[in-house]
Formats: sequence, structure tokens, C-alpha cells
Amino acid sequence: MKHSFVLIPILLILFLQLPAQDRPSSGKERVQAFKKQKNSLARSPFQNLIWRLTGPDIISGRCTEVLGVSGNKNVIWASFATSGFWKTEDAGRTWASLFDKEGTQSIGAFAVAPSNQQIIYVGTGESNIFRASLPGMGVYKSRDGGKTWAHAGLAGSGTISRVIIHPEDPNIVYVAASGNEWSHSKDRGLYVTRNGGRSWKRLIPEDPNGIIDLVMHPTDPRIMYASSWNRIRLRWSDPTPAENDFIWKTTDGGTTWNKLTNGLPNTTYTGRVGIALSQSDPNVLYALVDNHTPLRKPKENELDAYGRPIQIVPTGVQVWKSTDAGDHFAHASANEKKLEGFAGTYGWVFGQIRVDPTNENHVYILGVPLARSIDGGRTFNIMRADKTSERTHSDHHALWIDPKDPSYLINGNDGGVVTSSDSGRNWNNFFDVIPAAQFYNVTYDMKSPYNVMGSVQDHFSHMGSVKNTYGVKDSTILNWSNSPGGEGSIHEVDPQDPDLIYSSTFYGRLQRSKLFPAYQDSIEEKSIFPKKANDEEQHRGEWLAYTLLSPHDNKTIYHGFQYLFKSTDQGNTWKRISGDMSYNNKDRMGKTPYAINHQAITAIAESPLQKGLLYTGTDDGRVWISMNDGGEWKEIAQGLPAHVHVSRIIASKYNTGTVYITLSDRREDNIKPYIYRSNDYGNTWTAIVTDLPAAPVNVIREDPKDPKLLFCGTDMGVYVSRDHGRSWQSLQGNLPLSVSVSDLFVHPRDLNVVISTYGRGVWVLDDISALR
Repeated sequence: MKHSFVLIPILLILFLQLPAQDRPSSGKERVQAFKKQKNSLARSPFQNLIWRLTGPDIISGRCTEVLGVSGNKNVIWASFATSGFWKTEDAGRTWASLFDKEGTQSIGAFAVAPSNQQIIYVGTGESNIFRASLPGMGVYKSRDGGKTWAHAGLAGSGTISRVIIHPEDPNIVYVAASGNEWSHSKDRGLYVTRNGGRSWKRLIPEDPNGIIDLVMHPTDPRIMYASSWNRIRLRWSDPTPAENDFIWKTTDGGTTWNKLTNGLPNTTYTGRVGIALSQSDPNVLYALVDNHTPLRKPKENELDAYGRPIQIVPTGVQVWKSTDAGDHFAHASANEKKLEGFAGTYGWVFGQIRVDPTNENHVYILGVPLARSIDGGRTFNIMRADKTSERTHSDHHALWIDPKDPSYLINGNDGGVVTSSDSGRNWNNFFDVIPAAQFYNVTYDMKSPYNVMGSVQDHFSHMGSVKNTYGVKDSTILNWSNSPGGEGSIHEVDPQDPDLIYSSTFYGRLQRSKLFPAYQDSIEEKSIFPKKANDEEQHRGEWLAYTLLSPHDNKTIYHGFQYLFKSTDQGNTWKRISGDMSYNNKDRMGKTPYAINHQAITAIAESPLQKGLLYTGTDDGRVWISMNDGGEWKEIAQGLPAHVHVSRIIASKYNTGTVYITLSDRREDNIKPYIYRSNDYGNTWTAIVTDLPAAPVNVIREDPKDPKLLFCGTDMGVYVSRDHGRSWQSLQGNLPLSVSVSDLFVHPRDLNVVISTYGRGVWVLDDISALR
């Protein structure tokens, strides 16, 4: 695309205009932040408190890489997007988490040395760059099979897409670094170490782009192929096609590289490229190309998966093939119609292709479904499991094929890890034994015992009793199950009728649900979101569009798009009580199919002490107050960092003029923590992050009994303050050291703390009396 040449200079100008402390954080800063996190836990008087994992025990999370041992189906390693690194030695019956004490739970790729399985290299930072992906901290190395780890460099790589270890010398390692998610990164590219990670050298210096895939010749490690990806993601746009997505080849171990272009499509409309090299015939090289060349005009009123009008129908994924070691490529996949919806416009999420180690004509491609070709990539058929199979999941990111038994497959997808011993006709899943659910949030009802619920990445929403303990079944309580709401939803539960739940399906499409407890799967649902009026722009609902039940009236609901709406009759009718609360900057609005809803409300609060005292915050950093229930609004962002995503606003239950706000600048690759308190209705703000380790902050809460007791959740854990925010202590206890805490609450009746994590499920601290 021609505008891609203008994009990077514009981003660079914006980068240089940022205050020094608000520029994208360096790898060194991330490493230092984790050191501070460990020190904070070591000094904390609460380091021995024990969190109880409640679950869920019916779902897992997004898997990014898998590996087995040929001839030994008992051993599997698996990495996860935000859930760490796991291993089983009993064919999946039990799994051990090997990465809980390290600086990030976000892993993009890993490799186990072929010459010594005790040596493992883990590349951190998920390269699939989902909307809530978390950055990495470079490469880690273990010499004892994962018992202990040492940081091995490349801290500024952002995300890592592939790790390859030399088959004979485990000190020689190649790492494909795809770079930061939201900002330009000078550290992206292809790297090699020849001394076990003590130092690294950047390869392909003439290509400034990230490297998204890498393969090595099965018998000659001097021959490798790499694919580069020129991408950047913006808060208002998914990655768009850009120039210079190339395949490269070296025959001398990486000293020199040649660009392979003969026969491949023009890169103007291409995106991510996955590559696979046949082991049975190394002259055969496949490329899975995410091709966004317009295929056809959209049909009348044709909508995408989120109900938005389609402006572009792309060609979709294509398979290209070389039979002469990359000298020439030909278009292999003939039936493009069948592949049109294989990855939609989200090909940048997938980009994985594999070849059967024993047959160069058997090819697998990974997208929303999993597909296989047995004719060299010409035709593909979706792999549909038999009815007798255990359930699997969509959105595929990893596949390992046993070289000695190619009917044995290990697959990683958004649901976790699955295996098949019959080429995909039947699958065994491990969703109930790897607690890797990625919760965006958590809330509660007032039943006894109470239930918790939240929305989960690619798993809609789930709920279960707070009394659940992972791995223990109890028929007397509500075990984990689906609940109302989509995968991106804020839940509000009627405090007087705990079976009445408000939630969104996606992007603020609010619904009211009535549960029927006698029939767990029986739900009465009604769509109630406010519809666009003639004098309004198209409603922009954030992925987590905010919904709030008034603490003064259980029938009054506030709901945010770019406008704030109010209903006094449980959502049957609505009144708009604000103008556009965002900057409404048209230059920061993407176009479908790449658009991300932006410049919208992400936080709403009403004072528990004064009815109609409202606060709102937006994802582009505007903060507002109304003293008269939306009759008039005043902006109160003065003194706060500009244009930073508002993650939470809490109006104090102890003082009418006190309000807390948290901001998260993760979407600019900035890890600086932001927590502010105002005692004068937002006229002035005081920063209260004090001694918190650097990490984006997701939530803050007051204790229901002690006005000085505060809790906060960040992308690097959970913390408590007993002095109104003047100092903070780690509450990490037995949690993974770097797990992201996306939300938390203190139950107003039972007075225990519940946290949701983005990668390790929901946890409860049953007794917090020691904190008071």
C-alpha cells in the first residue's frame, strides 16, 4: 500500500513528540521492573498469604507453540500467550508449570535442543499481537530441563515468533524477533548467538522489519529461510497490508542472505507470511501468504463477524510452493473460494503452515479452522473431527507432527493443547488440566455462597461459585459454566436479583439476561443496547464497553459508547446524557475490516454517597465529571498524562469528593504505572504509584471496611496499600510472579479478595484480616 511509506515517518514524529518518560519502554526497563517486583515480594509482610485457584476447570487458553518427542507420546512441551510454559510427562494427564518465577508469562516461541533435552530456550512476547497481548522480555535459557532459568538477552525484542537451535551445538541459536506490538522497534529482526546467549548478532541488516517465521534445512543447518513482516499496530487499527514482506534464504549459516521473489505475489497487499520446508524433500518450500488483494465487492448489507458493514473482501490466505529450494515459486492453492473465510481479514493472527515430515505433498495450514492438503497444496479440506472425538477449539497457532508417526499430531489453539493419534479424526484435549484462561475482568453476585463471573478471551463469559477449588469437584455449588456475555464484556449483576445480569455480546451490544437456576443452561436474553439516533454518529463501543448499575437504584443503568446513555427501567428505554466524550479525531479511526473501535468510554463511576455524581473516562484519555446526573459535564483531565487509556475510575465510598483513576498505556508499549487520587472532585490530582514496579495498571479498589486500605492490579501482579496509596506492598504470595491481574474486587459481604488474571484464571484470597 502506498501510504505505508508515510506511516513510519509519522509514527517516528509522534514518538519524538512524547515526553521522555512516556516513550515506549525499553527492554532494560522491563527487566528492571521485574527485579523490583521480586524485591517487593521479598520485603512484603504478606508474602506467605495463599491464593486459592478457583478455576475455570473446563477451559484453558491460547497456546502459541507445542513440541513432542518422536516415539514418546508421554512428553509434550507447550507455551502460552500469557500463561507461561508447561510440560507433561504422562501424555497430558498432569502438567507442570515451568515458568512461574520469571519476568513474563507471555511466550511467543521456544525450542528444546535436539542434542540435549535439558537445554531449553524460551522466546518471550507473543507474536500474534491480539488486542490484549502482553510484551516479552527477550530470551530465557534453562540448562536443567526448565527447573531453573537465566535471562539470555534480547530484552528489547518485544515479541519473538520462532526459536531454532542448531541440531548439534546447543550454543548456536537463531531467534526471530517480530518487535513491539504498538510501536516501531529498532530491535526487531533475526538474531544469532554462538555462545549460548551471552551475546547476539543481528542478521539480514538490510531488512529493517521484524522476522515472523524461520525454518532450517533438515540435514544442512547452514541453509535457512526467514520471512519478514513490515507491520505496525495502532490503537484504532489492526495491522494493515504494507510493502516489503519478503522471504529470505541463507546457505552459509546466516552470514549472507538472498531475497526470494521469483513467482511470489507483489507485496503491496500482502501481510504475514508463514513458511514450511519439507524434511522428506528439502527442495520443497511452502509459503502461506496473507493476501489482502481485493477479491470481490461486498454483497449488499454484507456484515463482518462483529456486525459491521464490510468494505473489503480480501483474497485471503494463499499457498505458494517452490520445488527448487526457493529459486521459483508457483501459486499452489487452486480453490480460493474454499479458503476465502479461512482467516478472514485476521490472517496476521495465524500465518502457520506445516509439512508432513514423511510426505512433501501432505500440507497443513492453520487459521480459524485447521485444514490439510494431500496433493501438494492444490486443494485443502477442513479437518473435521468425528462425533466421538473430544471437543477441540478454533483459532490455530501451533502444530507438531511426529516424524516417526505422522498420524500423531499436537495442536495448539485458542482453547489450549489437543492431540490426535489418527491424523485429526479424533482429538484428546487438556483444557481441564492446564489453567490458562485469559480473563478480561471479574465481578460477583450476592448469592450465598456467591458466584464470580467474567469475560474470557475467545471463550465468551464464564461463571462459577467462589467456593470452587481447581481440581476438586463439589456438587453442592455452581461449578464453572458458561454465563451471559461475550468474550469482551463488562458484567453487572442486580444486587437484589442475582439471576438478573447485564452484559454485552461485543463492542457494547448490551443484553439483559435472566438465569433459571433449576436449568443451568436455560437463559432468557433480551438485546437492550441504545440504538443510534439520527443526530448521532455510528456508536463506537470499546471491546470492553463499560456498563454500570447505579449504587442507588438497581433499575438504573449507565452504558458507554462515545456517548453516555442512561436507562431508569432496566434498559427498556434510554436517554443520552452526554455529547461525544472522546476527542473524536477522525485521523485516529481505522477503516473496516481493519478498524478497532477507538475513542470511546472505558470507565464509568457514580458516587455511592451522592446520587447523580458521575465520572467517565475514555480510551483516548479524556476524563469528565457531572454533578447533576449528566445535565452538565466538566473535563477534569488537567494534571493527568495526555491521551492515555483510562482503565478504571472509582468514586470513593468514604468521601464524596474523593475519586481514584488508573490509566494503562500498554497500547503505546509504555509500562509506566499510573494511579491518581483526587480529593476535590478531580480538580487536582495526586499520583499515588509511589513504589510500585513499572507495569500498566488495570484496576484499583477500596476496601469496604477500612478507608486507608487500597488494592490494585497491574500487568505484573497485585498490590495492597494500607496508607491511602503512600506505599504499596506485594500481595503476590503463591501467584506466578509476573501474572497480569486484569481486575479485582473485595466482596462487600464476605470480605475476601478475588482477582481475575489474564492467563491463569480466577483466584481468591479467603482471609484478608491480616491486611487490616
